[in-house]
Amino acid sequence: MGKAKTARRLAENEAQAITRNIRISPQKLNLLATSIRGKKVEKALADLTFSRKRIAKDVKKTLESAIANAENNHGLDVDSLFVSEAYVGKGLVMKRWKPRARGRVGKILKPFSRLTVVVREAEETA
Repeated sequence: MGKAKTARRLAENEAQAITRNIRISPQKLNLLATSIRGKKVEKALADLTFSRKRIAKDVKKTLESAIANAENNHGLDVDSLFVSEAYVGKGLVMKRWKPRARGRVGKILKPFSRLTVVVREAEETA
């Protein structure tokens, strides 16, 4: 026996990549996700390559993984891909403490995020 195969959640002309446990707050990561959303993949890769943000290399790695998934797993044309969705979710939050004056404590939160990038093949208009 076994479980029945689940249906594909994406369309036939889409591929995605998910990166979990990225050590940055979702608010900061969302700034980069919005900067690549809707762009062609070549332009998005160029923007991430020359971005000054520390986390840009992880976002670029996720985008490259989505492109590789589109090419190898779904047989899509790499030259006509664009970033259709790039969204951020909350991950776990590590809680740390810092001693403060008069026996008190300061709370330090170290959030993690998850990033999902969906690339889609553009339809050719004739």
